[in-house]
Amino acid sequence: SKTKFKKLVSISGLMEKTLKSGSTGSEVIENPILSNFKSGLNVLDYFISTHGARKGLADTALKTADAGYLTRRLVDVSQDVVISEEDCGTLRGIATTALKDNEDVIEPLADRIEGRTSLHNVYHPVTDELIITAGEEISSDDAKAIEEAGIETVEIRSVLTCESKRGVCVKCYGKNLATGYLAQRGDAVGIIAAQSIGEPGTQLTLRTFHVGGVAGSASVESGLHAKFDGTIQFDGLRTVETLNNEGNKVKIVIGRTGEVRIMDVKNDRLMITNNVPYGATLSVKDGQQVKKGDVICTWDPFNNVIVAEQNGKIRFENVIDGITYRDEADEQTGHREKVVIETKDKTKIPTIIVDGKEIKQYNLPVGSHISVEEGDEVKAGQVMVKIPRVLGKLRDITGGLPRVTELFEARNPGNPAIVCEIDGVVAFGNVKRGNREIIVESKDGMVKKYLVPLTRQILVQDGDFVKAGTPMSDGQIAPADILAIKGPFAVQEYVVNEIQEVYRLQGVKINDKHIEVIVRQMMKKVEIVDAGDTKFLEEDLEDRFDFIEENDRIYDKKVVTDAGESTKLKAGQIITLRELREENSILRRADKKLVQVRDAKPATATPVLLGITKASLGVQSWISAASFQETTKVLSQAAIQGKTDAMLGLKENVITGHLIPAGSGQKEFENLIVGSKEEYEVLATTREAMSFDDEE
Repeated sequence: SKTKFKKLVSISGLMEKTLKSGSTGSEVIENPILSNFKSGLNVLDYFISTHGARKGLADTALKTADAGYLTRRLVDVSQDVVISEEDCGTLRGIATTALKDNEDVIEPLADRIEGRTSLHNVYHPVTDELIITAGEEISSDDAKAIEEAGIETVEIRSVLTCESKRGVCVKCYGKNLATGYLAQRGDAVGIIAAQSIGEPGTQLTLRTFHVGGVAGSASVESGLHAKFDGTIQFDGLRTVETLNNEGNKVKIVIGRTGEVRIMDVKNDRLMITNNVPYGATLSVKDGQQVKKGDVICTWDPFNNVIVAEQNGKIRFENVIDGITYRDEADEQTGHREKVVIETKDKTKIPTIIVDGKEIKQYNLPVGSHISVEEGDEVKAGQVMVKIPRVLGKLRDITGGLPRVTELFEARNPGNPAIVCEIDGVVAFGNVKRGNREIIVESKDGMVKKYLVPLTRQILVQDGDFVKAGTPMSDGQIAPADILAIKGPFAVQEYVVNEIQEVYRLQGVKINDKHIEVIVRQMMKKVEIVDAGDTKFLEEDLEDRFDFIEENDRIYDKKVVTDAGESTKLKAGQIITLRELREENSILRRADKKLVQVRDAKPATATPVLLGITKASLGVQSWISAASFQETTKVLSQAAIQGKTDAMLGLKENVITGHLIPAGSGQKEFENLIVGSKEEYEVLATTREAMSFDDEE
């Protein structure tokens, strides 16, 4: 590989120290190795590089066990996913775009849609020529044609939206990557998926590494350029006008949710939408014509800023030397400025107040540099505070295997971001015990309150309009929050993309569909909120299809509230309308009291995201669950509930020594009728030959 070649010909560089098992973080040995493997190492270099080699070996030994266990859990959760039908007939799919990190394309659209099935007809945007019909497999030529046509989004069929009751269908799965042809009925795609994800697990790193989160990618970007020719449209941009260093008038963005769109006015088509960050300087006006490559706005790539929203006089509150800030000199310029430090006294929150038409206050997060003095007159749009970007983001990112496990087990991260649940306007409340209260009020008057610890960086400002799902503090978003706020599809997409991100950092390519198969298994259950008149219990986890089936069963049925003088029916019984009519007509003839009924109430439920271990233990087959983990518990529960095992998965059939229901072992091939005697004899001899081979 590239890195090994580097070691041979360039200097080997710095080595990490080996660590005792309890310590966290990694230290680096100060002396770099200046020689390379081609010209040979001297004694000291050789001694230092043994550190690295030994660490590598010890790591590998520990890693294989972890990766093996991950594979086992993945196989267990997805073993019964087999291709069961040609087409499940769903009308849903997922919208796929090229994966981008800012402007860099990480994975082009063609790579992501090749071998999948298109949900709709895809037409060329300019010539209106049909590129691919709905329900057709997208070949590599089709994928290239779609990309060259400039189409940004394609809706494809996906395992995530497949409506097959057992397993998945051919159209939703697409091409079988082992053969290069469309998948066939009976392909054990679940096991293929689990092994495809588990096998490269040994190549992932075990340790958490110090890589800034978003900081790395965000700090490179310092402006936004037009990707197409078109007309600029602003959406929800709050700006103030100010003079720049050259004395020209410029507009500074003071909202965080504003967007700039580029429209093709002739065809009335939206070309692209971009978010404009807070504190950016706009270079275009609303309605202006732009050419491809024109600068739309620029911003400071190294600092987040706090900008004055109005003219006024500066007042400081709780900005105390040595307690909430200290004077630091900039190494390069020698210029002294106040830097906010963390204070033990949680009641003292350093704040800048701008006293103008109205009084506006801005909280200062730890690490921010104050660029103004008390009593200064500021103009709207002037930068008052700079927050270095790297500082806010140098936290350990759990990388490699631990992160993959965290995602597959649907665990919530250590310090999750606080996420807004509704669209609305932000207002800052009081400070309670070291937490800042953030109040979000929607247009229809709904109010939600959140407490954010003051040690965390708050990402919203007073008066901002935020959308549901916007993080209000730094940190990783918990999958449970995404599920609750944005729904099941958003959380499925999030998990797939996050897992891909970990593998991509290590240079491992895995097709999305494998991860989708696993995530589909994690989302199979729903939690019953209200049982209605069904057989379920509240807070029970039930299979999604069982839930729908049970609701369909009691649809249109009636519940007896008063049996009247009927001898056949009892109160609480569920009956059909026909039974009710028949019984009541008999009672009416006999001049007896009639049966009273009400409509049967269906159950309601919410989707849940289960970790792979929990999902494996929750499968319908108790043989499979018992052979995985917690055997006594699974068996005793199955015995109490009097469960029967339908033997539909692969694992339970392997355990009991039956043919597995995949490939030609599927149920419908059990009793084949042979057309002629000759054909039967050929089959019989091959079967005998096969059994004879086995005996040898």
